[in-house]
Amino acid sequence: MITLILLLVVGSVMAYLAQNNLAQVTLHLGHYAFSGIPLFYIIIGSLLIGLSFSYLISLINSVFTFFAMHGKDNKIKQTKSEIVDLTKQIHQLELENEKLKNNSTVVKPQDKNAL
Repeated sequence: MITLILLLVVGSVMAYLAQNNLAQVTLHLGHYAFSGIPLFYIIIGSLLIGLSFSYLISLINSVFTFFAMHGKDNKIKQTKSEIVDLTKQIHQLELENEKLKNNSTVVKPQDKNAL
């Protein structure tokens, strides 16, 4: 519904521009000259070109943001993997510590809950 209302407003603005800006103008683009173009075409064309440029800049910004977030996600996954490895190492050291405390002769302690 909001899209329909927005389209009606934009259409109304374009109709108003078309009625009140019918003057014929000459458009110079470098060495080329286009004459007899209604002024409202230039106004609407300028608006569309500006919107296109802003969309392009936003798209480029989104791509850079995506790559930055992707790098951070990879760093988080790597850090979680390091945490798991360190937890395993701590558990093995705790088992070895218990072995040394009890002066046990078992070479490698067995724990069914070990990671």
